[in-house]
Amino acid sequence: MTSFSRSTIRRLKKIPQTHSVWEGDRRPFSSSVRGEDSSQPNECIIWVDAQEGIVRGMDVVNYQAGPEAIVRTLMRAIESPHSPAKPARPQRIVVQDREIQFYLRGVLQDIDIVIDRLPELPLIDELFRGFSEVIENQIPDLPPQYADLLINKAFAIWKLAPWEFLEEQQIVSIEINQWDIGTLHASVMGMLGMEYGVLLYRSEESLKYFRATVLKEDSSQEYLEEAFLKQDCLFLTFEHASETDEREDMFMDLGDFPLSEISPTFGNIHPLEGVRSILYEEEAKVALVALEALYRFIRDQRSSLSNGLFPSLSHRYRISLPENTELTKSISVTVATQTQLTNELEEMSNFDDDDDEETIVPNAPGFRSLRDDLIPQNSFLSLSVIPWEMLAHLQNASKYYQVGEVTQAGDGLPVIVIQTSRPKAKTVIESIENHGGLKAICFNPGTDPFSDRHYDLGLLQTQNKDLFLFGEFEDDDPSHVEARRKWNQRCQNTQGYCGLIIAKGLTGASRGNPQLPDMMALFEARYLSPKELGIGTFKLMPQL
Repeated sequence: MTSFSRSTIRRLKKIPQTHSVWEGDRRPFSSSVRGEDSSQPNECIIWVDAQEGIVRGMDVVNYQAGPEAIVRTLMRAIESPHSPAKPARPQRIVVQDREIQFYLRGVLQDIDIVIDRLPELPLIDELFRGFSEVIENQIPDLPPQYADLLINKAFAIWKLAPWEFLEEQQIVSIEINQWDIGTLHASVMGMLGMEYGVLLYRSEESLKYFRATVLKEDSSQEYLEEAFLKQDCLFLTFEHASETDEREDMFMDLGDFPLSEISPTFGNIHPLEGVRSILYEEEAKVALVALEALYRFIRDQRSSLSNGLFPSLSHRYRISLPENTELTKSISVTVATQTQLTNELEEMSNFDDDDDEETIVPNAPGFRSLRDDLIPQNSFLSLSVIPWEMLAHLQNASKYYQVGEVTQAGDGLPVIVIQTSRPKAKTVIESIENHGGLKAICFNPGTDPFSDRHYDLGLLQTQNKDLFLFGEFEDDDPSHVEARRKWNQRCQNTQGYCGLIIAKGLTGASRGNPQLPDMMALFEARYLSPKELGIGTFKLMPQL
């Protein structure tokens, strides 16, 4: 039997001993609380001061937990009890179970506490009766008559995966005109690979306000949380069904898990109600009709929506309602793309199209090819460094990782960071892999003979010797000059090794500052100087 150390015994004896009698017990406890799996058996350990009538300590543990668990809860009841109780040591303890009595006698024999047994513990019996009543009267997450229908529809949407081709700002309207609901505005989440689901906004104003707040560069975390709570919408989100390590989970894309590990959650957000993961009957009815209509529309119009465009589309559906819910057997619902609203939301993102109607050609004979079709338009680009400890996390978590013989010296690995949307990031990664992987990262001089301007051109060289343009920088730009100076120094420290990071999240809160969970791929490669590249100066020529 495990016993207390002598120092612990001395510490406990210093705590004032009162003349009170405490009741303690360990009993089966239903875990049918919201969000928990009722198939997992739990037990509740509780310690109460019978004379004061207060709970001093309580824990819910797995039924397989050993007898030490009841002592751990007792220790907290003595040293750090629930308010308003103060630290104290009882003179006498009574329990109902004989095995618990014998175990406590052995463990507490040096702490001057009498351990007795009674066939009944009135105060604890009353507490557990109250627990049972609370659980029995608990409101379910979903009304029973709608629960299976909503969950099945959620999994159908998960399999359809509309986030693979619909961005969050591409809004679809669902006109219901029933149950005090006119038109809902659906936003599909998941293209960024951060959170998957569907938001059903009750008004355009709520949607616009939240999107505008998220895109503000100076929005603090508290401001974002307040904006989140001011949304007015129903929601369906997807989560990982089983518990995972928090550090590992932040690097995982939910879309990579099998269907058996996906769990849908429904709920409501309202400025005056806050967030709740419960749908009442009318809300469940609205959500079911809206999701069914949205599912049919996306399924039917998938070819028109997945070609990179967002055309004006509209279709009317008749949605059947569950039997015995009301006199109306079905309702007519109109679903349409909201192209004007989508354009307004895209304008909020301030994506500037600054493509040059020119082409860059190498001033050297025999060069294989130069292409500018690898990096998507409007991508965020930066010359950066990733600390060595962060690099280790990225190497373990990144799904796409090309290793190199990197020498760890200096403050980290110099990297080029390309941030775009999740689908476009996947396309970039696949293109690099189809060209054999990344061989080198280069900066080479370029010139525009018509304006006499000079450039520092960022190039990616793949294993098949193709060159891809990833950035054009004016060679007299002070910020770029400083960034290149640091880049060159870091490459010297690593003996010529560097890396390319492809990240998602261009339209999310991490736009311009991708975090580890946004980084989808790391390609380690060599850095080549213009002399080592050996192709001379590039010239910018008009495209005919």
